[in-house]
This record gives sequence, C-alpha cells and structure tokens, in this order.
Amino acid sequence: MIAAATSATMLCSCGQQGDNQQKTLSGLNPADFETTYTDAQRGEKEVHLFTLKNKNGMEVCITNFGGRIVTLMVPDREGKMRDVVLGFDNAKDFFPENHSSDFGAIIGRYANRLNQGRIVVDGDTIQLPQNNGPHCLHGGTTGWQYQVYDAQQKNDNQLVLDMTSPDGDNNFPGEMQIHVVYTLTDDNAIEIAYEATTNKRTVINMTNHAYFNLNGDGSTQITNHLLTIDADSYTPVDSTFMTTGEIASVEGTPMDFRKAKEVGKEISNYDFVQLKNGNGYDHNWVLNTRGDSTRAAAHLVSPTTGIALDVFTSEPGMQVYTGNFLDGTVTGKRGIAYPQRAAICLETQKYPDSPNKHWKESNAYLNPGETYRSFCRFQFSVEE
Repeated sequence: MIAAATSATMLCSCGQQGDNQQKTLSGLNPADFETTYTDAQRGEKEVHLFTLKNKNGMEVCITNFGGRIVTLMVPDREGKMRDVVLGFDNAKDFFPENHSSDFGAIIGRYANRLNQGRIVVDGDTIQLPQNNGPHCLHGGTTGWQYQVYDAQQKNDNQLVLDMTSPDGDNNFPGEMQIHVVYTLTDDNAIEIAYEATTNKRTVINMTNHAYFNLNGDGSTQITNHLLTIDADSYTPVDSTFMTTGEIASVEGTPMDFRKAKEVGKEISNYDFVQLKNGNGYDHNWVLNTRGDSTRAAAHLVSPTTGIALDVFTSEPGMQVYTGNFLDGTVTGKRGIAYPQRAAICLETQKYPDSPNKHWKESNAYLNPGETYRSFCRFQFSVEE
C-alpha cells in the first residue's frame, strides 16, 4: 500500500534553522535552501535541504525541490571525501526561471522522450507539451523535477518524499500519488525506491538524473571514466533523439561496453551515425539483467580517484547521457563552470517512447488499483 502524503512539516538533520546553520561536509549552507516555490498546479510549497549520513562518513544532501541529489560525498582511494555529482549550492539556482536543468532530480511522469508529445490511452490520443523539439521530454515543461515534494526525515539514513500529481498534470491523465524513498546504506550505497498509484489509466516512467563525475571535480571531463554495461543491444535514435523502434546489436559498434572501455574512446566518432545523432552518447541500453536488481547493470570507475559505481535496477533499460550539451555557460557548486562532458548520467528506466513503441518488455501503462514500483541502487566502492 503506497504511503499517504506526509505533513508539510519538514524534519531536517542539517543543523539548527536559520543563518547559523552548520555547513554540510560538502560545504553547503542549509540556509541557502530555506525558501518557497510556487507552481501553477500545487501552489506555494516550502523548500529545504536534507542530509543523510552513514557510519563510514559518507554524506548525501537532497532538496525536496524536485527530489534532487545536490551533493554526494564518497571516499576516494586515499580516503579523501569527494563530491561526485554536479549541481548548485542553493535552491534558487535549481528553479527553472534561473536554470533549466535536471541535475540530480527525480524525473516524471515520463522520463525521456515521447514521440511528438503524444500518447494513446484507452483509444484517445492525448497531446502533451512538446518541450524538446517536437517531443515531450521528462514529463513536460513543468515535470516533477520542477515540483516540490513533501518530505520527512526520521533518521540519518532515510528520506521519504511524497507528492500528489493532479489529473491533467502537463496533460497526463489521472491523479497520481507519488512515494519515493532515498536510503543511504552503511555499505556506501544510495537506494531509490519509487512507488505510484493512479485513479485513471496513465503512463509512468520514473528515474533519477544524477550527473556523476567520479573524478570528484566538475571542471574535468568524464571521458577518462571506464564504463561497462551489461547489454548486448540498444535502442537507436533518429536526428531528433527519438527512438526508431529498432533494437540493435552493440556488436562491432562504439555502443559496445560489454567490456570496460573509456567513455571518451569513441565518443567523437561521428562517422557512426548514432553518435552523430546523439551528439555523443545519449542512448538507452537494453539491459541483460532484465529487471534483476541483484545483478549489476553497469560499472563505472574513475582511474583518477579510484571511485567506482555499480548500478542495480529493476528496470529493463538504462539511458547513458554524457553531458553533451553542457558548454561551460552553467556555473555550479564552488563556482565551477561545467564544460561539455563534465558528467555522465545513468538513468534506469523503461525504454524511451515505450507507450508508442509497444515493447512488451517495457510496459509503461498503469491502471487504477495497480502500484507502479521501480528500484535503483547506486553502489559506491574504491578500486586501487
């Protein structure tokens, strides 16, 4: 049974309220996240920062604005704690009027793209916002990355986020109850458990859009990272980034990461049309794990720091995006201007445009009386 929405009263472990709050390990001042945000559908909501810690000293800071991971501190091979995600050091920089970004956010209702911004539900064609060329991306103009969750933190290790998405939210049908739990484990993993229910037939596809840089330095590119993906195939895209409906083999192509390979080794091989179409890697891989969240779907490591990340998921697909559209014009935490390919995103998901492509292994429809569930585990470790 999905949990009911929590009280708007927020419990925060970041320190005392006000300007005298103690800074987090990552250097954030929680006072810089104490504000309100008003969206057209849900009115004015309070925004806060929440800090999770484990017994090893790992720290994750999350804001309830978009459910975003703001900082993520993990140890490198020397034991130095490093922040391995991009983002901003105050709440207002995440607001869409200041920056249109997905940094660290919970994405919904539908992560990735829907062709021509259209879905068919019970025979009716529904027109959604076309906010990415001709397509609907990440739930539309005011997707869930730009909405405020009710949040409750009862201990150092877990944050619970709840939200009601009204019927007609970005024109998606059905009032939905959303429940997301972030858990920081004592073996240095972040687990994200998503649940959703609806009162009308609808579509749902949630993910987290953390921008990882395991070098721990957002001024550097992630092209040196070694990436392994347990996938024999992927879903090609056209020049508008839309999936073609084909499932293609990675064999003999730059899309083959079945053995560890530098992200940058072939990323600029635009003779391969898929890399030209994606401006680099911006594709969904068809995972061999097939929803088995006990098997690692991907492994990523920085040879600079030794920080490694394994991704586990209950989902059939994973979008790999290599920060191709970062261009140095966005200044993030610590005054760093993020260059192209300063991060890599590993977005566990249904396949892009599943409602229109009818992939049987990637059903994205949800009916009343059913509960959508999705799980992702980001497991951190160190390699010598």
